[in-house]
Amino acid sequence: MSTESLHIVCPHCHTTNRVANASLGQAPDCGKCHRPLFTGHPVALNEAAFDKHIARSQVPVLVDFWAPWCGPCRMMAPAFEQAAQQLEPQMRLAKVDTEAEQNLGARLNIRSIPTLALFVGGREVARQAGAMGAADIVRWARSQRPG
Repeated sequence: MSTESLHIVCPHCHTTNRVANASLGQAPDCGKCHRPLFTGHPVALNEAAFDKHIARSQVPVLVDFWAPWCGPCRMMAPAFEQAAQQLEPQMRLAKVDTEAEQNLGARLNIRSIPTLALFVGGREVARQAGAMGAADIVRWARSQRPG
């Protein structure tokens, strides 16, 4: 991976952008749709968008696998939102509704929800099941980053 720039997938149009490392903290915009690449909010992903973000993004992607009927998932949602504000732009936070994206949940062997999974360089490097508060999400995510 180049130390001068990173590939960042837009949370809005899912276009891959090249962003200089020095510009990462300066609210870069997408070259295609001109919207912010980082919003401080998790991005909801369907299976196709998930695959694109995991394969092409050169920042770690932390995914919350959840379902609308899951009480602990709904309780954790505000904490995951707060974690996004603390972890971006060094990490992309995303949410996958396993009820709507059942094939993706099955493909990744998601057995309980909520489940957090951290993807780096296109592959899963860590997984944690169960609801957590914002501070615990941030601490866990930062402790899993390689290097």
